Amino acid sequence: MGLLDRLRKEWFIIGIVLVITFARLEPSVGVKGGPLKPEISITYIAVSAIFFNSGLSLKTEVADCWLYASSCVLCCNFDQSCWWK
Repeated sequence: MGLLDRLRKEWFIIGIVLVITFARLEPSVGVKGGPLKPEISITYIAVSAIFFNSGLSLKTEVADCWLYASSCVLCCNFDQSCWWK
């Protein structure tokens, strides 16, 4: 296995090591109020990206079933809430 093949296979671990090394060398980038604005970027953007990415990896059969089930629950809750008025 050549070096280029090894880099392609282990790209994620190499990326994590590079980011950790950069954070160790330059910690002022990620501090609260710094240029990355972690109070916004981590709280909203990173969490949204994680959920979006995991949604893209769902099989369509699972997503269709979940959408049907969630719409049934929403309609059921809406109907029951109307009963108590």
